[in-house]
Amino acid sequence: MTDLRSGQVPGTSADGTPRGWHGRPGADVSLGRGGPGRRSGRPRDPVLPAAVRSVAKHAGLILAALLMLYPVVWMVVSSLRPSAEIFRQTGVFLDTLQVDNYSEGWDALSHSFGHYMINSAIVVLGCIVGNLVACSMAAYAFARLEFTAKRLWFAIMLGTIMLPIHVIIVPQYILFSQLGWVNTFLPLIIPKILATDAFFIFLMVQFIRGLPRELDEAARIDGCGHGRIFLKVILPLMIPALATTAIFTFIWTWNDFFSQLIYLTDPEMYTVPVALRSFVDSTVATSWGSMFAMSVLSLIPVFLAFLIGQRYLIKGIATTGGK
Repeated sequence: MTDLRSGQVPGTSADGTPRGWHGRPGADVSLGRGGPGRRSGRPRDPVLPAAVRSVAKHAGLILAALLMLYPVVWMVVSSLRPSAEIFRQTGVFLDTLQVDNYSEGWDALSHSFGHYMINSAIVVLGCIVGNLVACSMAAYAFARLEFTAKRLWFAIMLGTIMLPIHVIIVPQYILFSQLGWVNTFLPLIIPKILATDAFFIFLMVQFIRGLPRELDEAARIDGCGHGRIFLKVILPLMIPALATTAIFTFIWTWNDFFSQLIYLTDPEMYTVPVALRSFVDSTVATSWGSMFAMSVLSLIPVFLAFLIGQRYLIKGIATTGGK
């Protein structure tokens, strides 16, 4: 439309030349708001193709997995090397294969290594049974029963999670020493029967709270008391939480070194972690190859436990709000 007062067409100069960027005559009108040298519209962000991003993501994940697996792979490879070459090589390729480390390590101590694995199995089995029975009963009481100062006792129970073992190990050792339990498996198993693992109690409380109370009421109408409700209704539904408790108890107890080193002084009572420490002796030459070989064997039960119970472990953590 032409300006009636000046007779000038909008978008052109006074001499009729098209007006471009900032109204300067002679400028290209197609440049738009970006100014000279720029294309019209918003500049497009550089976007990598989906295939390139997928390859980069998987390459990063594979690299991270290799970094995490390197110590384990190096230990397995070192168990097949001569002791003199173990700390000279950081690679994962074998120059000399020495399978004898496994046979020598199995009989290197005063007892065969199988004896120490049996000791560890006894302790682990006792701890698993103790945690499953005691923690499930304590969790049912906190989740379903009503008693005096229930919230206070629950808060105290949660507070014990924050206590480090170094704070309670001294009074515990004095107590168990006066009872004559040192150098036995009792100090390692009896506390589990008394529901001292507050983490597992909290785990099961959260799981039971997720179960509908209508199940309890229906069982109570049928004449069940708390004992039968716990055994017939609640406990069968707690399989994921019980499996999670069993797996964590197995791994933590099998790998526990500090408590077992304190309470077990006789080599006949040694468990696997304490027996592995016996391979390292400052007075004689350490057989590193044999120690790494037995370390590999000690990892097999942990690997199998995690492999078998992985499905229950994930389900138990997810249903208790930990995921």
